[in-house]
Amino acid sequence: MGWFILRRTGAALVVALVASVLVFLGVRALPGDPAVALAGEGTTPELIAQIRHQYGLDRPLPVQYVDYVGQVLSGNFGRSTQDRLPVGQILLDRLPITLELAALAMVVAVLIGLVAGTIAAVRRGRAADYVATGFGLVGLSVPHFWLGLLAVLVFAVQLRALPASGYVPFGVDPAENLRRMLLPALVLGTGFAAVLMRQTRSAMLTQLSSDYVRTARAKGLSGLRVIGVHALRNSLTTVVTVLGLQLGALISGAVVTEQIFVIPGFGKLTVDAVLTRNYPVIQAVVLVTVVGYIVVNLLVDVTYGLLNPRVRLSGASHD
Repeated sequence: MGWFILRRTGAALVVALVASVLVFLGVRALPGDPAVALAGEGTTPELIAQIRHQYGLDRPLPVQYVDYVGQVLSGNFGRSTQDRLPVGQILLDRLPITLELAALAMVVAVLIGLVAGTIAAVRRGRAADYVATGFGLVGLSVPHFWLGLLAVLVFAVQLRALPASGYVPFGVDPAENLRRMLLPALVLGTGFAAVLMRQTRSAMLTQLSSDYVRTARAKGLSGLRVIGVHALRNSLTTVVTVLGLQLGALISGAVVTEQIFVIPGFGKLTVDAVLTRNYPVIQAVVLVTVVGYIVVNLLVDVTYGLLNPRVRLSGASHD
């Protein structure tokens, strides 16, 4: 298991290095001059040249990249061109908000997806299966922005059960925080739950038709024990893989959801930075997102190896 984790960690570091190069070059390929954006309006060529020299923009790209990596490793992401605040501090303020939203959305998705997928597999060809499959198709087809607006109209405007927008920090008022985050989490988690439901149903159908399940039933084990302990447990390898692969969709959905519900998280920060050409913030947001995606997929690989010993054994046989 140690070699398996080491190999996966090494591959993740290589991917992170390549991603840092792509982020560095991609931001510099954006239209416009970063020095002009930093200088603001009404600048002179002398001031622009001074800013370019101050931030090292007049040096060769390889030198800039080495300096950029060194600053990032030390936690220095530069300063925002809008309010001159440290980008690292902005990320620390915004990232927990999006992580909370993503965690709540994932809880919603896992609860709905696992339950609906399991019921659909057990009741294959019956009404429950058709209802769950229909829910999956709707969840995959409906865009987040339309679902968010519909949820605001129903739950906030007509029923007046939940707030339409706004954010309250958890440390200030935990109850109000959860009350305001519930609707965005439901909107964001619904589409994710649809994907999870379909994958759970498919994996459960495979497990329910396997020999060991028929043997367990022949031994007189209860249906609940066969489904929950044996079939569902062996289906979790597929579920864990889907959870990791869908992280990108969850983050992209958070961008739209945070805009609709006016949540000052990572997604809204990204949109605002792009609209204002805030290059240091764009660069930091993209890099942190990519690294987070790599870390989550590394954890998925390790978890998959723990759940399925054949994966780590096959990896060890190639060493």
